[in-house]
Amino acid sequence: MEIAFWIIAITCIASALLVVGVKNIFHSSLWLILCFLSVAGVFLLLSADFLAAVQILIYIGAISVLIILAIMLTREVQRGNLTNKLKIPALVVVTALGGIMTYMLISSNWTSSDAPAPSTTTAGLAEMLFGSDGFGLGVLITGVILLVAIIGAIVLVRDK
Repeated sequence: MEIAFWIIAITCIASALLVVGVKNIFHSSLWLILCFLSVAGVFLLLSADFLAAVQILIYIGAISVLIILAIMLTREVQRGNLTNKLKIPALVVVTALGGIMTYMLISSNWTSSDAPAPSTTTAGLAEMLFGSDGFGLGVLITGVILLVAIIGAIVLVRDK
């Protein structure tokens, strides 16, 4: 289990670095998909199967496709990123913030618990959301609002 975590973590970090390091923006979006998939793998290792499914469906299935579609609809994709005069100041800021976060992580008092991790399953989450004491009405209202927004967007962009 620990070996799988380290493989997924290294894949996630490497793909995240390649997202910002690759010149071709289309390749960058493909590395972003791998990063999202790695995060879903971490969720699976943590026994959060619902979060892994949501990560795959929403981030990989919807957001990544939207980003790739936007890239394909724009012109001059092959030209890559232009040179930026703020590259050195950005590197200084990122290094300073990384140093601050590293210091905070090292100086924190991390305590561990001997209690077993709670068993959370998709069925338990469904019971919390839609059970007798759940948020069923709120979820339904949110769904109706999203449906109205989608219908409104379709009406606005439809050719007359």
